[in-house]
Amino acid sequence: QVQLVESGGGLVQAGGSLRLSCVASGSIFRINNMGWYRQGPGNQRELVALMTSGGSTNYADSVKGRFTASRDNAKNTAYLQMNGLKPEDTAVYYCHAEITQRSMRTLEVWGQGSLVTVSS
Repeated sequence: QVQLVESGGGLVQAGGSLRLSCVASGSIFRINNMGWYRQGPGNQRELVALMTSGGSTNYADSVKGRFTASRDNAKNTAYLQMNGLKPEDTAVYYCHAEITQRSMRTLEVWGQGSLVTVSS
């Protein structure tokens, strides 16, 4: 059993900043790719940032230059630093990870979601 627990969402004015955290726990052998997704009102879930196990990070064009994704492998934790927030960034943000358990079984796991609301 593995799980991802997110924290850090909230309400912020346009131009402000927030940082999301995502901690993985359970029977973990290795965390492979980790990513952040979001789903805004009436929209499909979309990729925000993807961090590969090889160390590269890819961002959606809409957040490039404003958002920074990072991970601390020693703490099984991922972060999403969001600066210059815009009202269109309002969404529920989800952490996602591909985790290999100690049993060598690989799972895809989602966090519970964090609501980020940006007021104009």
